[in-house]
Amino acid sequence: MKLLSKKEKLEIHKILLDLYPESRCALEYSSPFELFVASRLSAQCTDERVNKVTKELFKKHKTPEDFALLTAEELEPEIRSCGLGNTKARDIIAASRKIIELGKIPETMAGMLELPGVGRKIANLLLGEIYGMPGVIIVDTHCIRLSNRMGFTDKKDPKKIEEELRKVIPPNESLAFCHAVVLHGRAVCKARNPECEKCELNNICKKVL
Repeated sequence: MKLLSKKEKLEIHKILLDLYPESRCALEYSSPFELFVASRLSAQCTDERVNKVTKELFKKHKTPEDFALLTAEELEPEIRSCGLGNTKARDIIAASRKIIELGKIPETMAGMLELPGVGRKIANLLLGEIYGMPGVIIVDTHCIRLSNRMGFTDKKDPKKIEEELRKVIPPNESLAFCHAVVLHGRAVCKARNPECEKCELNNICKKVL
């Protein structure tokens, strides 16, 4: 497989930002902690479903202290429709207690990864959204699919894809780029039947289907 040149990668990056100038996180939240909860619920679940669940969930529980007082058996029914309810409930409660102990959500990748249930995808999202950290790359299913399909990389491992994209995407625009990739993946470059004929990237994309 022939990959895109650096010039082509930057061209795609620019086009995506032009196509989706208002790109932002699809998860709805009103505080950094709410974003943490929503992001943990989003694993193997759609953002649309998570937003429906958190709309009601955050009316009852909003802070780490609120969640720390719950048992997994109490929380699980409220988040069951997001899937993996028992695991997510345990992680959210344990992470809430850890955040209370620390006094805040960690500001570093290493600190984020010590929170129960947090991997690099969630950590990068939180670091970018909460702390405005440059260079974050959120490798979700859309990012994996589009990065390989367009020719940014031929890697399948999320951490390696993160490393490849970080080499070329301008750090101060990496968060916006990741959100734009998600929007493009939903609207045009779909998992099944991608709409290549109407895609603005059609003449650059390697179309590895």
